[in-house]
Amino acid sequence: MSCYQSVEALAARASECRPPKLAVADSAAASSLKEKLPADYQPEILTGSAGYEELAALPDVDVVLNSIVGAAGLKPSLAAARLGKRLALANKESLVIGGRILMPLLRDTGGEIIPVDSEHNAIYQLLENRRQEEVENLILTASGGPFRGYSSEELEDVTLEDALDHPNWDMGSKITIDSATLMNKGLEVIEAHWLFGFSYDKIKVVVHPQSIIHSLIEMIDGSLLAELGQPDMKIPIQHALTHPERENAVSEKLNLTAIPELTFQEPDTESFPALKLAYQAGRQSQGYPVVLNAANEVAVSAFLEKKIAFLEISYIIEEMLDRHRPVDLKESDDILALDQQTRRRTREFIANM
Repeated sequence: MSCYQSVEALAARASECRPPKLAVADSAAASSLKEKLPADYQPEILTGSAGYEELAALPDVDVVLNSIVGAAGLKPSLAAARLGKRLALANKESLVIGGRILMPLLRDTGGEIIPVDSEHNAIYQLLENRRQEEVENLILTASGGPFRGYSSEELEDVTLEDALDHPNWDMGSKITIDSATLMNKGLEVIEAHWLFGFSYDKIKVVVHPQSIIHSLIEMIDGSLLAELGQPDMKIPIQHALTHPERENAVSEKLNLTAIPELTFQEPDTESFPALKLAYQAGRQSQGYPVVLNAANEVAVSAFLEKKIAFLEISYIIEEMLDRHRPVDLKESDDILALDQQTRRRTREFIANM
């Protein structure tokens, strides 16, 4: 088991399950964790990126659930893939920035990837045992976030507190802001491209405010097939851990008669340009998705620190994409070097705004 800084939650779960190794962000978190563990349970506590990688590569581990936020999740995903493990992936950035090397590696080692993002887990289930040529489009649903229907003028005045108030999902602050800008959906479009092998022209996004339909596939005969469920991440997590078996429900089951309506609308890419930028970066490849993701992480962090306004997040990302020059990235070190370079340049740009 691992965490970043949530040592109290990790201590509680680890004391119950007692794994031999744990991992946390740094030595300070390790010291805090050690104090919170019972005296009769003293596991080895690993730290930093090397610690997360070591956990993912342990020989007696057969499934790695990677839910690290951001580009930091790439190396643990690659560590699991090299050893042919099942990768239950909630870290979409592993594919956004590293799909080109991660997917071939899994095929070479006999590993498998089961997506934990609710949208991709839905499509994974819908595509199972189907031929790709039978499917016309993949359709990712988006809640629209807390600002659905807002104009650009209205978005000028939104606050951090407004952006963190997601209507349907209880997520961490970074992902919640990504949902508000629609960047989360943009990253998911790139993730879907690598996961399922569909071109960007065949990956659509539709706003579905109720978050009951998690995604759909459109068949060549015009049929639409959908996966429905409560907006509860326990469901896709359980599916990824137990596949191909099914276990009893771990969350409240969906009562169709209690749903007053299911509605759909086109995403507004003028007021929320992040989604359009993600499509653009994915199609361009050649390092653009790395720049997109890194600039977004830095910009969101700046917004969370109240250094920039909400609309400036997408403006900063677009500026970084415009400054990027195409590059062929073949190794994880090349990817992470561009990631770090982009972060530095983005911070400098924000400081000079």
